[in-house]
Amino acid sequence: MDNNDTVKRLTVPDIMAKKGKDPVVSLTAYTTPVAQLMDSYVDLVLVGDSLGMVIYGLPTTLSVTTEMMIAHGQAVMRGTKRACVMVDLPFASYHESPQQAFRTAARILQETGAAAVKLEGGEEMAETVEFLTKRGIPVCGHVGLMPQAVQMMGGFKVAGKNDIQIQKVIQDSHAIANAGAFAIVLEGIIEPVAQTITQQLSIPTIGIGASPTCDGQVLVCDDIFGVFQGFKPKFVKRYAQVGQIMEEAVKQYASEVRSRSFPSMEYCFQPKKS
Repeated sequence: MDNNDTVKRLTVPDIMAKKGKDPVVSLTAYTTPVAQLMDSYVDLVLVGDSLGMVIYGLPTTLSVTTEMMIAHGQAVMRGTKRACVMVDLPFASYHESPQQAFRTAARILQETGAAAVKLEGGEEMAETVEFLTKRGIPVCGHVGLMPQAVQMMGGFKVAGKNDIQIQKVIQDSHAIANAGAFAIVLEGIIEPVAQTITQQLSIPTIGIGASPTCDGQVLVCDDIFGVFQGFKPKFVKRYAQVGQIMEEAVKQYASEVRSRSFPSMEYCFQPKKS
């Protein structure tokens, strides 16, 4: 029997139990091969709507559809056996009402098999989070820098730079936690504020550009792989330069094709000898 067949997938309660203990290791994934690579090492895989920018080259996440999230959620589920998987609710698929959010979240969980959904927003989304969790849909919150609100925020800006922002993000965090979220992503929040929120909440906080004291960390997989050669956010650490390796491979391939050194006979099929 394949050893992978006996692997037990991590659950939402497993993630919640990590509060104040071993950090939650999380990364985004959008494809089966990448999900397979990280499955043995991460606790929580996020199928993020960042795929709109990372995979499709869109300027923001706002054009991502529910169908896109389902397709990539299915791909990631096929590539994982151990990690808990959650899927972002895309922009405008849950803001209208708690009922709309339920329909979107239920469809995503039914069609992907993922364990949970993630949505952005603070106090204004607390009613929706409570509506979902009371109906059996695990929800991870997301406050601070919220990519789906980029138009309202006037860009990707750090949260918590003044007393008003500090009070706002703290209130938002408590509202989402009190509404029943099992965890909350703190993105682009001044470090001392993220630390305070982590200490105050009873659910795990997962930082991205927040604080090392958060109960876990998440980054976009293509950022840590170094696939992109351009802009790198301050909070990103590049653990590899895969983009450079890929570019060099393409360069060498193009050179060999043009010089007719590829394909050589070892890569060609020959007639069978009679």
